[in-house]
Amino acid sequence: MATRSTIMDTNSFRPEEASGLSPATLAMTRRREELLGSAYRLFYRDPVHLVRGQGAHLHDADGAEYLDVYNNVASVGHAHPRVVEAVARQAATLNTHTRYLHSAVLDYAADLLSTMPDEIGRLMMLCTGSEANDLAVRVAQAFTGRRGVIISTEAYHGNTAMVSQLSPALGSAQPLADWVRLVPEPDPRHAAAAGMPLDAWFAAQVQAQVDDLEAAGHGCAALLADSIFSSDGVYPDPAGYLAPAVEVVRRAGGVFVADEVQPGFGRTGQAFWGFARHGVVPDLVTTGKPMGNGIPVSGMAARPEVLAAFADHLPYFNTFGGNPVSVAAAQAVLDVLRDEDLQLHADRVGTDLLAGLRGLDHAAVGEVRGAGLYIGLEVVDPADGTPSRQVALDVVEELRARRVLTSVCGGGGNVLKLRPPLVFDDDDATRLLTELDGALRTVAG
Repeated sequence: MATRSTIMDTNSFRPEEASGLSPATLAMTRRREELLGSAYRLFYRDPVHLVRGQGAHLHDADGAEYLDVYNNVASVGHAHPRVVEAVARQAATLNTHTRYLHSAVLDYAADLLSTMPDEIGRLMMLCTGSEANDLAVRVAQAFTGRRGVIISTEAYHGNTAMVSQLSPALGSAQPLADWVRLVPEPDPRHAAAAGMPLDAWFAAQVQAQVDDLEAAGHGCAALLADSIFSSDGVYPDPAGYLAPAVEVVRRAGGVFVADEVQPGFGRTGQAFWGFARHGVVPDLVTTGKPMGNGIPVSGMAARPEVLAAFADHLPYFNTFGGNPVSVAAAQAVLDVLRDEDLQLHADRVGTDLLAGLRGLDHAAVGEVRGAGLYIGLEVVDPADGTPSRQVALDVVEELRARRVLTSVCGGGGNVLKLRPPLVFDDDDATRLLTELDGALRTVAG
């Protein structure tokens, strides 16, 4: 299986390299492929068989404990008791779809919208971030009467038929739509090489693609962006650089869709939503994974006038979107985020962790970037300082051997993606720094 996708294949298990696995693990990988097919992927050369989680910690079938530095799905921590209790209570009472009245759905919608700018006044509920982004693109195209969408070169926005065509991170086997245009990752080093501030440089990249979409007859419907550009390698700074690019798109008649699946819900520490760090108010906002702490639920929030062009003419129904059990989980997550002050916690712990990572004395450590508890650490060849996917993968595997779980991102597959549950604490951060220091010394000397 050749490596094609940075997010799916880069550090995935490969059956042809399975000779060193335990008999039990090997048998389970073979049974999994026989039953589920070959499209699925597993992390690590030696896959992990997890059976239990608590907070930022996971346990495998043999009782070994791991530190989770990968998972924004369980955003408020694995098996958070308040989420578990809310789900169990609602499941024992009622679970059905949104074609019946249910006050909890309305209360949650009002609560979630209260965390957003006043201009965002509608919420449609779905099950996954992929569905939310799919719907957002349809709404953007209906509102603008245009088709073209601008994304970043290593973006991932989901896996439906539509948004797979907006997800170059899925790799070479997934073609992009002819109405999609790419802009480079907003790396300040690119802008510096061009002798420009990052905001002006990135806006110029977007303008060039707007012009190309116009020339091709598609027009520009939307800029769809994750405001921390997580799949591209994590580019949070300087805060505010995204705003001029959004204005370029709006002048062309398009809208800004903020994909908040990864930077939302307090993850960046400095703001509840990632887009707020850039001083912009989106036209559409999508969210997913962290919304229900592992229970499938997602949302698309919108300016009412933007949504109207779609909603006033086409009925929409999602059988499980906004069901009472998922909403109970989502409401519990919002309550925990506030009651445990997890946004401030992410800011404090993340700031200290970022300083600790930047203080690592290793030739294999390149630039370290982050905001709150979303950090990207570039791994480079210690001999010449060039980006090294192989060294990064070896570090990830060595961390797995040390029972610390993480992954990679970026077009070169050489950026460690450090994105733990928001309850990740000072002791967890110390453990990560210690084990990462040891892994770097083992792999790169």
